[in-house]
Amino acid sequence: PAFHVMPQKRTLQSHLPSASWASDLLRVYDQIETVPYGILQHYALMLHNLLHQEQLGPEIFAPSQDALPSFASPDAAHDRVQVYQAEQAMLSMVREGDIHYSEVLLRSASLSPGVPIHGRDPLRQAKTSCIVFTSLVCRAAMEGGLSPEIAYPLGDSYIQSIEDCRDSSELSSLASAMYHDFIHRVHQAKTNPNYSPVIQKCCDFIELSLNRPVRAAELGALTGYTEYYLTEKFKRETGMSVSRYVRKCKLDRSRILLRSTNLSVQEIAERLAFTTPNYFIQCFREETGLSPEKYRKAVLTSPDPGSSASLPQSPEQSYRTSSAYTPPES
Repeated sequence: PAFHVMPQKRTLQSHLPSASWASDLLRVYDQIETVPYGILQHYALMLHNLLHQEQLGPEIFAPSQDALPSFASPDAAHDRVQVYQAEQAMLSMVREGDIHYSEVLLRSASLSPGVPIHGRDPLRQAKTSCIVFTSLVCRAAMEGGLSPEIAYPLGDSYIQSIEDCRDSSELSSLASAMYHDFIHRVHQAKTNPNYSPVIQKCCDFIELSLNRPVRAAELGALTGYTEYYLTEKFKRETGMSVSRYVRKCKLDRSRILLRSTNLSVQEIAERLAFTTPNYFIQCFREETGLSPEKYRKAVLTSPDPGSSASLPQSPEQSYRTSSAYTPPES
């Protein structure tokens, strides 16, 4: 067994089924190694091909082009504002450790093919894009709380893997794996040690369910507790009621959508399952002091406050000073 992010033992225990192998896993917890997500993908692929006598490649891990949402007009690739919005949304996902990131990643891939270098070697161009992308994600992860002692070596490891790649499909898979890896590590770093496994499980469930209403009764059924006991425990540990916490998570996501998409206020309200657009506007104004439209105009005229430009540069790592671009398309 191996992890790509080492979970706390009590968190792992709360998510394991009541099976004999689960107790065996807990007994060897201290001996289990952490392996970068891209390497785990590689091992899984080799094992699958061996068992099924197939020759699948790493491209099976890449998002399907059919799944790309139609956010923009045909000339969106030339719209630098939209590219910048999508890029900032991607980096925000890393800083926040937001594991519900797939839509933002797909939007970015649909807007930009990466660093616009024109040369005789397309593979070299793709590698340059991936290295720049890795550099930005690495810095955003540190801004999100990931220790530099973890982030820098991890970034170096992925960059070496990028240099070792032999085709563009493998690069695309590696870029997606790297992004996934850093986000989950930041998410783990942000896991509140004061939360019990039960409440952390509820918080994770809420993050993944922002497109629909989430009720306390549902969380009670998820954890096996009565609704009354769960709501009291949730408020005691988080300082917020379940409904207040859900609303806060939805508003956090709405800020990302306002910065990174052209979705209307009504569409965002519907996407985040607010009862009406007016209720969404009211909640947003209470949280930020601005209406959603004024917030969108404000962020378009000023840089994101969490920008990597605020992080001190490391002179011995020149690649970490690269400009901002999105990863190559799969």
